[in-house]
Amino acid sequence: MTTPSLQSSTGAPHAAILGIGAYRPERIVPNSEVVEAIDSSDEWIQQRSGIKARRWAGPEESVQMMSVAAARQALERAGIDARQIDCVVVATVSHMLQTPAVATAIAHELGTDQAAAFDISAACAGFCHGIAMASDFIRAGSARHVLVIGVERLTDILDLNDRGTAFIFADGAGAAVVGPSETAGIGPVVWGSDGEQFDLIRQKEDWRDVVGSADNPGSGTMPHLVMQGNPVFRWASYAMATVSQQALDRAGVTLDQLDCFVPHQANMRIIDAMARSMKLPPTVRIARDIAEQGNTSAASIPLALDRMIAEGDAKSGDLALLVAFGAGLAYAAQVVTIP
Repeated sequence: MTTPSLQSSTGAPHAAILGIGAYRPERIVPNSEVVEAIDSSDEWIQQRSGIKARRWAGPEESVQMMSVAAARQALERAGIDARQIDCVVVATVSHMLQTPAVATAIAHELGTDQAAAFDISAACAGFCHGIAMASDFIRAGSARHVLVIGVERLTDILDLNDRGTAFIFADGAGAAVVGPSETAGIGPVVWGSDGEQFDLIRQKEDWRDVVGSADNPGSGTMPHLVMQGNPVFRWASYAMATVSQQALDRAGVTLDQLDCFVPHQANMRIIDAMARSMKLPPTVRIARDIAEQGNTSAASIPLALDRMIAEGDAKSGDLALLVAFGAGLAYAAQVVTIP
């Protein structure tokens, strides 16, 4: 008896982002509301991070609610019905259930037709990881349309008395519909991790320490994010400039051909240092969403991209370099065409 040959699938020759959507919480929190708890000032926060205000979610603005709102906007802009989505990928570190994935609930609420749905945990780099995966799924034939969401409700795990993080992190959601294309709209990803520096950005408390047991009661408080700001600044400012150049090289794009630079909105000083290190020409428009939004981790890139499109800094057909980095230290970068 002969061994049968397995059949393999093939998909579209290329993939592209077809539509971007965003959801920003209604509550705007200026620096004046956070300075007292961390013995700081508006001037210090702006000098340190470039942040003037941030968005914090209210009780009804859950991870699922924000994701669905951003996804519906992305679907409408892409001209795609939710039933055409074959896969939903949600990048988040702030969904409070270990299982099931929030992606499954989002897929159901949107009305997809039994789409594959799962969460990924790559911190601030999660959205770029999701875009890379979606592109590969489409070109391999595993899916035709993929919904990628980056969403965070970081205020649930934020220590408002921590001088190193209380003024930085925020909430929000961004989404992208990725689908087949006649021309390449998503360049090759350059991604990786530097686990030697695992502790630079992390959840401080183990869940077992928080919950405890009958014999060893836990703290009864939520775990918190902690970050060693100076080492992260030094690492990101220069290591990510190298990764960004590699992504440009793999996509066959030169600096003078680039229209937009959309880095993770971690810190304005990091964004400026990366731009200097890369020697970006003045013609390249740079996303600076962090000033009014704060650092939203996995939601950072799509929120920044949405603002650039809305304000006319990114136009359909423009080439944009996305680069994100965060806890792990995980990172990813790719060049995309603006939908």
